[in-house]
Amino acid sequence: MEIIINNSKGKPIYDQIYNQIKSQIISGQLQEGEILPSIRALAKDLRISVITTKRAYDELEREGFIYTVAGKGCFVAEKNMELIRENNLKKIEEYMELIAKLAATCNVSNQELMEMFQLLKIEE
Repeated sequence: MEIIINNSKGKPIYDQIYNQIKSQIISGQLQEGEILPSIRALAKDLRISVITTKRAYDELEREGFIYTVAGKGCFVAEKNMELIRENNLKKIEEYMELIAKLAATCNVSNQELMEMFQLLKIEE
């Protein structure tokens, strides 16, 4: 498992860890049942606080991407495609809210937004 921390982005380190592990799970790089590095080992490898890695793992577990077995470690959970879909829909809604606010400040109509979207839409 490869995690790259970028201190210049201004994004919290726990969030970078969370997002990278989540992406690796969704993409299949990390397989169901695969053991993750221990919180202490990952913190040592990344030269960061154990509290930071614990926060990332806690968030992943709260969202159902990993599970913990006492005395054994943290493992990749079974992919729940409905959960993944819901998470992605939530992101889309957040981006759409930002787009709507930006469009309003620029006096861009809904019709113009739809035309822009159709031009950007990737062919299926």
